[in-house]
Amino acid sequence: MNDQTPKKPLLTADFDYHLPEELIARYPLAVRSSSRLLHVAGDTRMDLAFADLPNLLNAGDLLVLNDTKVMKARLFGVKDTGGAVEVLVERIIDHDKHIAHCHVRSSRALKLGQTVQLADGNMRAIMMGRAENLFVLQFDAPILADLERFGEMPIPPYFERDADGNDDTRYQTVFHDPAKQASVAAPTASLHFDETTLQALKDKGVQMAFVTLHVGAGTFAPVKADDLSDHIMHAEYAHLPQATADKINQTKACGNKVIAVGTTVTRTLETAHLHRFDGKLTEFRGDTQIFIYPPYEFGVVDRLITNFHLPKSTLLMLVSAFAGVENIKQAYAHAIAQKYRFFSYGDAMLLDGK
Repeated sequence: MNDQTPKKPLLTADFDYHLPEELIARYPLAVRSSSRLLHVAGDTRMDLAFADLPNLLNAGDLLVLNDTKVMKARLFGVKDTGGAVEVLVERIIDHDKHIAHCHVRSSRALKLGQTVQLADGNMRAIMMGRAENLFVLQFDAPILADLERFGEMPIPPYFERDADGNDDTRYQTVFHDPAKQASVAAPTASLHFDETTLQALKDKGVQMAFVTLHVGAGTFAPVKADDLSDHIMHAEYAHLPQATADKINQTKACGNKVIAVGTTVTRTLETAHLHRFDGKLTEFRGDTQIFIYPPYEFGVVDRLITNFHLPKSTLLMLVSAFAGVENIKQAYAHAIAQKYRFFSYGDAMLLDGK
């Protein structure tokens, strides 16, 4: 007999937990790969070091990484009225006309046609309109070049500090593509990888491939809807190259595992899965708004390397869908008890799919 009992809707509150303040990693460790690694396989947990990762993967497995580069997207300045303003460039819409969608913080919202002076007067922008919750600003010079010269690295707000010179390198992956400078947050699971670890993986026979997802500030935005089915994800640009799609298809055909490094890679691969042709992945390029939460069935990712995520975040919902809600709750409780370091500069997990 089929159970006709309606399923209880998943609530944002189901993904809450208490984290002691001292476990928030506000600064990176001296060595990237010296982080800890919690291996979660079903309801079992093993405390390891990130340097142990090559021992947990097999020759022929495929590690998929995000090669985006973080922009120095945060700017400070004043409005033409003299009031202080903070601008975070979310997405450059037109490079030739210097137009971007931006988050703007000020005591009073910018008005149409209002100008702002940024970076001690080295940059200037005019408010051209709104795009939902974002402001459309037109700058007076090429945006990326000026951000690189005058902007600050957009470290997460929970660091509760200003960015420093160390963040310029450590909040950036070692394998980023300089031509793909468009993210406002790092793909943080990738921050653990250094050249030593990458070489050890290659020596083990682990394959590597890349996708691109330009991370938006929405990655830190809390879910405001009580019922998860009411939440609408922010849009982010994603690209799965044909070469990476081919490697994934070959890896699957050989019976090896596809390991996604981070939730950004996971969202890219699962978006491409929705657009597969004849059962195979093919190149995907475009915006994704995929929202992965239980009981989502994964089509590509076999294992997931990820950090510990914010309470009530879409990222925590994604990993819960992947490894199981109860397994993740137990893993987080274990990590807190064992004093793992949390969030962007924190420790990592290797999750086996449920």
